[in-house]
Amino acid sequence: MSTLDNIKNKLIDRILVTRNEQLLTAINSILDSTQFDEKLTLNSQQIEMLMMSDMDIEKGNLISETDLKKLDSEWLS
Repeated sequence: MSTLDNIKNKLIDRILVTRNEQLLTAINSILDSTQFDEKLTLNSQQIEMLMMSDMDIEKGNLISETDLKKLDSEWLS
């Protein structure tokens, strides 16, 4: 995995666990203020995950956010 991928993954992990709304707002503002002129390129694993997500949606394999939070809460207990 490249250094860029490592940085992205570390940032994603930290963003997912933070409960600091001010931090998330600041990150969002920074990202909103940058120009994205380059096209997003996905690797084969990312494309496969998106295809699997589409298949789940088509089959109705969905869970509500409320149910997901409940399951997360039970798992963390």
